[in-house]
Amino acid sequence: MGRNGSWLILQLLVAVLGCSALGALVISGHPGQRPGVGGVAGSGAVWRRSRMGICKTMTRTGFTEARRNSDPSSQVRSFALCGDVLRPATLTVVDLRQGWESHRADVVFDCATNGPQRHRFEGPLLRDVVAAAGPAFDVRRRKDRSRFLLAVSGGDGHHAVLAWAEIDADFGDKPILLATRMDGRELDAEGSQLVVPPDRCGARYVSAITSIWIGGFPPAAQMP
Repeated sequence: MGRNGSWLILQLLVAVLGCSALGALVISGHPGQRPGVGGVAGSGAVWRRSRMGICKTMTRTGFTEARRNSDPSSQVRSFALCGDVLRPATLTVVDLRQGWESHRADVVFDCATNGPQRHRFEGPLLRDVVAAAGPAFDVRRRKDRSRFLLAVSGGDGHHAVLAWAEIDADFGDKPILLATRMDGRELDAEGSQLVVPPDRCGARYVSAITSIWIGGFPPAAQMP
């Protein structure tokens, strides 16, 4: 396996096991204060920059660390948005609901244990939320955007990996959601759910999201 392949495996392990504590710097930590990008949540989310592109587990106004996601007794669940982004963040369902336009998806997918499932989900587009964090690609270059990956982890140990090109408007343009509501029920206590409407199988419907990591392959330092 080459250096690039080893790097990708290392980065995905970091994404799955949790965002590393590597040199995060606070940009905006005041409730309601937004970074200079449209569509950013404004209900107290803490946005940070990481020197090495891997974000530290962050604190949020009124809450403890994002590791609290794993505690089912927590009344409010949050997830870390981290990786090769300019503005890593910790976000809750309330942040998602207040910070971005909500979309609706009526889906049918097959579940290996319970058979066909029919649900109505509502929430912002994954693309919009991640874009607000400032992925470290050149937005003017499609080839640069197409080399980025996203790894989504859930509170039950479930993980899924997507390509940025799946949700990029110039490529797959899939309406993948970060659900804030399921069948009319708010998901504040349970946490946001990844919703992949085009999928026939429900394996990538990650519940109780704890982290979303984004990174490029190969790393910019190894690009020709």
